[in-house]
Amino acid sequence: MSRSELCKVAGAWGFKPHPDIGARVHADWFGWISEAKRQTFDMYAEECEAYYMMMSVSLDEAISLRDSGAHAKSFQAISVIPALCGRLTDCLQGMLQSLEEHNRFYRITPTVVSLNPADFRGAHAKRSALKSHLLTQILPPQRRQFLSKISTLRRMVVNLAKGFRNAAEELASHGAAVETAPLWAYLDTGHFDLNTCLRESMVLLKCFLRALPDDQLPRFQKTVVTYMTQFKVAPASSRI
Repeated sequence: MSRSELCKVAGAWGFKPHPDIGARVHADWFGWISEAKRQTFDMYAEECEAYYMMMSVSLDEAISLRDSGAHAKSFQAISVIPALCGRLTDCLQGMLQSLEEHNRFYRITPTVVSLNPADFRGAHAKRSALKSHLLTQILPPQRRQFLSKISTLRRMVVNLAKGFRNAAEELASHGAAVETAPLWAYLDTGHFDLNTCLRESMVLLKCFLRALPDDQLPRFQKTVVTYMTQFKVAPASSRI
């Protein structure tokens, strides 16, 4: 399933699976979950999405100012991007760590599909996705594939956050004195790849909740509180 095809089916939540595995993940994504699990998913997804939207709107504003010729104002507008990027990546890190921790302890077996390198733009992200895809061929147990994908996404998020924030800080601090085109290009690529990591993470969360026994939901919520706090993000689950 290509990105354009999936956009018709499931918005921007992209993956390119093996037909049989993809069908199971597709079923989990659109499948029924209890009201408590639905609320849990919505809270966590909306929290991460809110951080992503704040970062995206600010980046769009800075790009619009640059394109209109207001370069000094664009550099000023970009100064808020590092903090907003940090909020998004902290949220993703906390969520992925929570999924990993609960899965390791309780041995949940969600459906999972490997990352598709074509869904990323940056060279490092593409290589990481390709490596993850190849690893799934030698990690037959589904649970190990799930943990491997989480690990890959966490490394991607850390790497993307570092590069994205560095590029934004360089533009904000020295924009008028440096070659800006590569920095703007990196922000565009990093923004795209962070979006892909967000969508992949939410697919993992939905598949995980579908496999999670109902009586384990409160324990998972406590795990999320722990790791969201650790990554300095106000936990959505405390509001459930």
